[in-house]
Amino acid sequence: MTIAVYPGSFDPVTFGHLDIVERGARIFDKVIIAVMVNPHKNPLFSVEERKELIRRAVEHIPNVEVDSFPGLLVNYVQKKNASVIIKGLRAVSDFESELQMASMNKHMYNDAETFFLPTSTKYSHLSSSIIKEIARHGGPISDFVPPHVEQAIREKYSL
Repeated sequence: MTIAVYPGSFDPVTFGHLDIVERGARIFDKVIIAVMVNPHKNPLFSVEERKELIRRAVEHIPNVEVDSFPGLLVNYVQKKNASVIIKGLRAVSDFESELQMASMNKHMYNDAETFFLPTSTKYSHLSSSIIKEIARHGGPISDFVPPHVEQAIREKYSL
């Protein structure tokens, strides 16, 4: 059984993230969406809120689970007996930084391979930061996130 971990902040989860999850779930036996706990960031949603928003968005995919982790990704991957780390790529600039991280992860945990999956072109412009900025100013975000995520964002910004 091949277990893959798809790590990220997912603040909030977008259609671009979900595209990677759905495609990864067709390739691997099990995909764990792993929300990173980063005490140095000031997220819009708590880790528990992000996990719940993601769970609702992927409930139709039977081989996907949602979790969170603190610390190093490779330690989490090893703990979950995973052999693959999924990384979505939007642009060449993503590849440069992700390749460095993949090399470091491979150095620290040789049994895990990083699987780069390019985002579908219709989602290549998406980022959680941009979506939050648009929403903060009352702009339309329904093309970028599931309806329940849009509602949660609008509630956070009291819109």
